[in-house]
Amino acid sequence: MMKRKWITSVGALATLALMSMGGIANAQEAEAAIAVSTTSSETAFILNSFLFLVCGFLVMFMAAGFCMLEVGLVRTKNAATICTKNIALYSIAGLMYFLIGYNLMYAGVDGGYFGSISIWGPDNAHLGTEGEFVGGSDYTPGSDWFFQMVFCATAASIVSGTVAERVKLWPFLFFVAILTGVLYPITGSWQWGGGWLSEAGFSDFAGSTIVHSVGGWAALVGAILIGSRVGKFTPDGKPQAMPGSSLPLTTLGTFILWLGWFGFNGGSQLAMGTATDITDISQVFINTNIAAAAGVVGAMGLSQIMYGKVDLTFALNGALAGLVSITAEPLTPTMGWAALIGAIGGFIVVIGVPLLERLRIDDVVGAIPVHLFAGIWGTMAVPLTNSGTDFATQGLGVAAIGAFTVVASLAFWLALRVSVGIRASEEDEIAGLDRSELGLHAYPEFRNGN
Repeated sequence: MMKRKWITSVGALATLALMSMGGIANAQEAEAAIAVSTTSSETAFILNSFLFLVCGFLVMFMAAGFCMLEVGLVRTKNAATICTKNIALYSIAGLMYFLIGYNLMYAGVDGGYFGSISIWGPDNAHLGTEGEFVGGSDYTPGSDWFFQMVFCATAASIVSGTVAERVKLWPFLFFVAILTGVLYPITGSWQWGGGWLSEAGFSDFAGSTIVHSVGGWAALVGAILIGSRVGKFTPDGKPQAMPGSSLPLTTLGTFILWLGWFGFNGGSQLAMGTATDITDISQVFINTNIAAAAGVVGAMGLSQIMYGKVDLTFALNGALAGLVSITAEPLTPTMGWAALIGAIGGFIVVIGVPLLERLRIDDVVGAIPVHLFAGIWGTMAVPLTNSGTDFATQGLGVAAIGAFTVVASLAFWLALRVSVGIRASEEDEIAGLDRSELGLHAYPEFRNGN
């Protein structure tokens, strides 16, 4: 059982209906009915696979959104390193999910805690010896693998922005390999792979906790262990502003992420072979959009009230927090509920960013409030609109996944710190990681600036 399936065999039902109505008078009519059944089943198979592929393309494009958002929020002397990290982490996630991640998450979990430790390979049992469709599957294995892989890469992107400007490149990428190959697949197997949380009744439609909170917990642990950037806090703990290189780039990144989220949430319906499925996908799209919009307005309004002005970064992160909040259940809410859930996500950003600063936790892009705090809120809000869930079970899932991710992330971050080191030297950090890690500059004409 992977996420949720609402797939029906339309052709088979039509055949049974014809038989029950006495519509099959001879062998020729029976053969024709079976042919209709096969054709209808194959059509659903094609549509379901097409949904996975197209929505997977959209989620993959979110990697560009994360990159642009982070580049805009770091200083020019670190911009090239951010670009390198983002294309590298997407690549590493794909390789690790192939080598171990997918089967660890989905193969033979059967109510347990993880699946098979093995390399993924497509099972094309739905095709006959001549390449004809023979049934036995609701979508191509390859389309499913691709769709699940881009989700895995998203969890790693969340960590990148939080620990930017002071983490070494290769230790960070080593952590990404562990996160995408082991940590994310294990907790994902508990729900989407049919593991123990799925058996308990935990619900997370597209991953407010399974994707976003996992990335947020790993980022939080990393930020605490690595420490804040040089100059971010005064000796008495007051935060200092460190403006990024380009708010227009950050705005572009936010719009790209907003677009990609339609694939993130819409594709998680996992089927497009019936009228019910496409109706549900439409509702998911609507609720996803309205939650993001409400997140923007909520963040802008609270920013005006608290600070007497609108902060663009709050507005942008408000959109993302609204999206994260609705991701746990984008189907069952009415538009009004979706707007409320998204607006509260926007409030969480405006409150969460200064809260972290009071704790002297340096989150460069605000990923922890957006993905962790809003992810928890969205997961706990599911019972408000979905009568098949309860707060206790949702809380169990949030706590279990959070505890595992924190402990495991802490172990791997500490192992990296004592072995190869995870933080750049103060000299390299002040000069910029572009020079120390890459030996080049994203903006050579401004290489002497901040």
